[in-house]
Amino acid sequence: MQLPEEVATYVRELIISGAVRPGEFLRMERIAEALGVSNTPVREGLLTLRSEGFVRLEPRRGFVVAPFTQQDIRDLFWAQAELGSELAARAAMNMTPERLRVFEKNLEDYDRAIASDDKAAIAKIGHQFHREVNLAADSHRLALLQGAVVRHLPNRFYATIEGQVAGARAEHPMIVEAFRRGDARRARSLMAVHILEGADRLIDTLEKQGLWDPEGAEPASGTSPSRVS
Repeated sequence: MQLPEEVATYVRELIISGAVRPGEFLRMERIAEALGVSNTPVREGLLTLRSEGFVRLEPRRGFVVAPFTQQDIRDLFWAQAELGSELAARAAMNMTPERLRVFEKNLEDYDRAIASDDKAAIAKIGHQFHREVNLAADSHRLALLQGAVVRHLPNRFYATIEGQVAGARAEHPMIVEAFRRGDARRARSLMAVHILEGADRLIDTLEKQGLWDPEGAEPASGTSPSRVS
């Protein structure tokens, strides 16, 4: 991963997880210190986030976290679900015994990570599950489009979202069973529901953190001009 991409990933996670709030300024020096890099890749990474709509650049003041709404999150998950469900359907049609064994091992590894409460491993193995779906689908262009969407949805904090781990633990085996049967229609349906439920869980988590007002219409503004973590 290139340094600007690493910066973008780090700050994107801070924003989507609610660790920094809309209206808060992002101090380049603090981000550089947190990641052990210079200010140049920090600025390049923040410019990437500006192009994605996560931050704004205010002249002579710096980068500030842009507002985002519940609908923004739902839109991102909807796009991921549309692409992911088609990839799951194609994976079901292309499934081989060798691929199926990879998925079965993934389920076993996921259970072990949960049992040991290893959140980093939970996130990594959960990500690997979806990566294996993309590989099994053998649809390179579609997988690239999916990857572009997924970059907007940070992976590492998913294990901390209430209900996300339990949901994946229940839903991944059902998807694998659809793969085992070669049932493309069911694989598509299960994957769409699995991804879209993630939006509900993330929104519920951020609501509990007070990110939006009671009506959920507007994001709450931050008050600290220097907070980055």
